[in-house]
Amino acid sequence: MSKSTAGQTAAEVVVVDYGLGNLRSVTRGLERADAAVTVSDDPGALDDADGIVLPGVGAFGDGMENAGPFRDALTDAADEGRPLFGICLGMQMLLTSSEEADREGQGDVQGLDLIPGRNVRFTGDVKVPHMGWNELSVTRDHPLVDGVNDEYAYFVHSYYAAPDDPGHVVAETDYGTTFPAVVANDAGNVFGTQFHPEKSGETGLRILRNFVDYCADHQ
Repeated sequence: MSKSTAGQTAAEVVVVDYGLGNLRSVTRGLERADAAVTVSDDPGALDDADGIVLPGVGAFGDGMENAGPFRDALTDAADEGRPLFGICLGMQMLLTSSEEADREGQGDVQGLDLIPGRNVRFTGDVKVPHMGWNELSVTRDHPLVDGVNDEYAYFVHSYYAAPDDPGHVVAETDYGTTFPAVVANDAGNVFGTQFHPEKSGETGLRILRNFVDYCADHQ
């Protein structure tokens, strides 16, 4: 499909339904961004998608267990160069592991390992979970963050990504420490936001539109 023109959708996007996502809000946001959205619990539905969204709320271990049937399909899509967008827990699942699983007594839970790194818990004199609006500081060019430097987005989380390679950080923000707000792999087709774009007003809508345009450009 091509970019949106006169009522046409810009891209066909599949939102992964593995039981832990804020599907309704994400779907509405993507539709406002001119995507044709399918919500599916079938890994086979990812095969023909122009782009894939992995939303998520909750614990890392639960997320990886529920998303287990999607692991191969998500990895294959990433390897093929198709856009894969993780949101909040979905972003954390793109990494290799998380302190959260250890703290919850679940042992070494393997993430998707599409962006090597580990998710760590906030420490120090800050309230956890972090909830509220934070300013985005873009550190790496990427189509997802076009036009959003110094804008504010809405965060709700207790853990944050610590990629092995600092070059995988696309934007950062501060909450007692500087941490990644947006990450992406070297190729740029696998990326995620720690914040919720679907809850971040016009800034979030801009990001979702950037994602849909990216999907259209990489068909």
